[in-house]
Amino acid sequence: MTTSDAATTPPASSAPSASSAPAGAKPAPRDPWDLPDVSGLVVGVLGGTGDQGRGLAYRLAKAGQKVIIGSRAAERAQTAAAELGLGIEGLANADCARRSDVVIVAVPWDGHGKTLESLREELAGKLVIDCVNPLGFDKKGAYALKPEEGSAAEQAAALLPDSRVTAAFHHLSAVLLQDPEIAEIDTDVMVLGESRADTDLVQALAARIPGMRGVFAGRLRNAHQVESLVANLISVNRRYKAHAGLRVTDV
Repeated sequence: MTTSDAATTPPASSAPSASSAPAGAKPAPRDPWDLPDVSGLVVGVLGGTGDQGRGLAYRLAKAGQKVIIGSRAAERAQTAAAELGLGIEGLANADCARRSDVVIVAVPWDGHGKTLESLREELAGKLVIDCVNPLGFDKKGAYALKPEEGSAAEQAAALLPDSRVTAAFHHLSAVLLQDPEIAEIDTDVMVLGESRADTDLVQALAARIPGMRGVFAGRLRNAHQVESLVANLISVNRRYKAHAGLRVTDV
């Protein structure tokens, strides 16, 4: 072997080949907190003129996300967007869905099904985040409703077969979200979905908001109990005059 050959030939003890790995060895488990960069995604908020939708739009835009508010009436969406500022746009629901990469559904429960059914084409191929809580109210307070499909998120999945439906942002106080004096929202966000790639994106989006963390909480079949827990939080808030959220320990 020539001198030049010796300089360019790696020693026999260099990095092992795949064939030298132990038979049946599994790849190292992926870090569940290794989340994608979502800063370039456009987020649409259907129902963005309501308290929850406005709050989410405000917090995400404040964190640097491009946000579009959707409403049945474009004028209402434009008015809400102008009030919030931060570069937020206001459009009719269909245009909001069409222009967005990720769409948060924050419409009232009684209009949930009709709204999504009317936007099936515009939401095709989109990542949809349903944060609607089916609740009823009587003299005893709030109580959970159970849709025929099992949950609001499962209803969304049934109505939007060409969309990637997830569930998240259920347990957030609209009061805290909209308060400009509050710098951080100290809470965890339960994220549910069928695809890890999709739930990772939603977790990363939640983490854009200071103080907030997205935690994977199972598949959509588990969405009912997550949505229902809001009835309990309403009772907590009334008793203790608070704006309670959730924290998951040991993760």
